[in-house]
Formats: sequence, structure tokens, C-alpha cells
Amino acid sequence: MVKREDRSDRLTQQSQKKRVVIKIGSSSLTSLHGEISRRKLEKIVDEVVRLKDDGHEVLLVSSGAVAAGYRKLGCLSRPSTLPEKQAAASIGQGLLIESYSDLFLSHGYVASQILITRSDFSDENRYENARNTINVLLERGIIPIINENDTITIDRLKFGDNDTLSAKVSALVDADKLIILSDIDGLYNADPRKNKDAKLLEKVHEITPEIEAAAGDPGSAVGTGGMKSKIDAFKITMASGIAAFLGKANAADIIYDAVYQKARGTYFESKPETLNLDHKKQWIAFNSGPEGEVVIDKEGKSLIVESKEGLLPGNIHHVKGRFKEGAVVRIKDVHGEDIGLGVVNYSSKQISQIVSMTEEEIAEYKQAAVEKKHLVCHLEVSVPVGV
Repeated sequence: MVKREDRSDRLTQQSQKKRVVIKIGSSSLTSLHGEISRRKLEKIVDEVVRLKDDGHEVLLVSSGAVAAGYRKLGCLSRPSTLPEKQAAASIGQGLLIESYSDLFLSHGYVASQILITRSDFSDENRYENARNTINVLLERGIIPIINENDTITIDRLKFGDNDTLSAKVSALVDADKLIILSDIDGLYNADPRKNKDAKLLEKVHEITPEIEAAAGDPGSAVGTGGMKSKIDAFKITMASGIAAFLGKANAADIIYDAVYQKARGTYFESKPETLNLDHKKQWIAFNSGPEGEVVIDKEGKSLIVESKEGLLPGNIHHVKGRFKEGAVVRIKDVHGEDIGLGVVNYSSKQISQIVSMTEEEIAEYKQAAVEKKHLVCHLEVSVPVGV
């Protein structure tokens, strides 16, 4: 029989269980020579194992495939051409996941590999399938290790960097926390490499223009993301109601302590009153690929922006591009200002026919062009939608 105090302890631990996404950049995995550092890899795995032992669910979004493979491709330094990078990634991805798997298995945990492209997220069915697959893995105690499929991905289908990917994965799986490891120990109000008086921002509840201005250009020769890409990632997590953390990768116990709010770094968390997007709106805002434009009049803009209503057929001025019913479209006003994104209930051909009708004829169309539940106004999120 389980003692009362033991059962209570277990319930307390279970209630504190978190789903944590950890983004690990190339610079956090590589040696001074640009190759994968076994020591750094072991440090990360050891901290993840501590979290798993505490009952948390953990996903890794890990860079490092190119770094792991370029030497074996015969390159003396990190390649600069796309074909060489992709060839190096094809070698390195297997080596990287093998290293992770061996280390996790030595602690009794199984790791899995998931390689994705942006198109996997822009297609709603594949997006949902990815969510279901990852949920099964997490429920079975597996540690998914996610990376962009660099071997075949072309620039226009790339996420851009793994900062963005980690934020989108966090939203995909309803993560409680995103931890981004970097070569800097948090977000400062100025570049600490140039300004000795720069101060670490320990807590951020809103991404202000001042914060964006303080975000510098990429600072690592190994990775692809800089502070700006991290700020964009935190905009996504904050709009999705997910807490996030930015800290220095080589700090002792950084991952473990960040989960328990003890690490030095910057904690990003939206205010309780901030409107958080549901799954459908997250997909529309951050992952869908708009197939056309719907240009609306002043009244339509007012209904969306001020009254938070859907879009009626009578408030459409004209359309641009070709799209079918059910497509995601970009919504703009007649002056070209972006209003948001939405799933449209009419095809571009139908809308073109409707806008040429009389007011009496248009009034016969009772169904909204874009329903409120399928519309994301740019004011709802602090990051431009549709990117």
C-alpha cells in the first residue's frame, strides 16, 4: 500500500510536470575548431536527463548537422555554398543523432529524430500530424530531437533559423517553456560587447520598440541566428502564452535551473491579460502561407480592428491573386496596410463576382467572408503575421 505522504508527494510532482522545448544552436555544440564537442554534448544531455528524472517532458531543437559533417566531407572549414552545406548536413545529421542517442541510452532514455521543413508546417494536415506524432513520443517518455531538413530544404522553404523553428515547435506541442541557449547570458538594453554599462533585462513582459532596437545582428560565426531572430521567436511564444528563457549555454546547470526559474538570463512571459491565440489562430498567424489578398474598405477595417468582428462580403473592395474556398489570405486596406490573415469562405472568383453586385444582391450573402474564429488581426500578436 502506498503511504499517504508518498502519494501526496507524487501528486505534487505530477502537477509541476512541464513540457519543455530546448533550442541548442551550433555554437553551443561546437569546439573552437568548429567540430561537435563531445564535452558540450554530454553537458546538455546530463541536464536533460535531470529534467526527465524529475518527470518533465523534453524536446530538443538542435542545430549542428553541418558542423558535425563538414570535416568528413573533406572541408577544412565550414562550407559556404548551399550544395556543400547540404552535403555536410546529410553526413552530420546521422552522426549528430547517433551521438545524442548513445548518450541518452546510457541513462536509460530513448531519443527520436524528426526532420521537418517549413512546408510541413504550412500544410494544416501535416501540421496536425506532426503534433500527434510528437505527442505520442512524449507520452511514451521518448525525447524527440528536431531539426530542419537542411539536406533538401531550399531557401524559400526554410524557417530561417532554429530560433524560429523552436518557437513554432513550442506552440505546436503546447509547451510550458522554451529555453534558448546562446553564447550570451540574456537580453541586454544595449550590446554588452560594445557598451560596458549595458544592463541585463531579467524579465520581459512585452517586446517594445526599444527592445527590438537593442537586438543586434548575428554575433556567431558558427550559427545563423542572432538576437533579432531570438526576439522574433519570443514574440511567437508570448503570443501563444508560452514562457521562455534566454541564457548562456556554457553556464553550469543552465537548462535545469531555467526550468525552475533559478538561472541567470532573461525570462520572457506575456502578461496574464494578454490575449493568447488558440491552435487554429497560431497556425494561421505563424505557419500558413497566404495564397492571395483581400482588400477591404474602411468599414471592414473598423469591424476587424476595433470591434474584433469577422469580415463580411460587403466590406471587400477587391481581391488579388487566385485562391479557392478555405485558403488563407492576407487582408489589407485600400491603402495597402496589413490588417491580418484569415481563412476565406469564398473563392477569389466568387468574391470578384460579389463585389460587382448591387448592395441588395450582396446582402443575400449571409456567410461571412472570413469568420471571426478564423481571423487573426495583426494587433492580436506582437509579430507580423504570415511570416
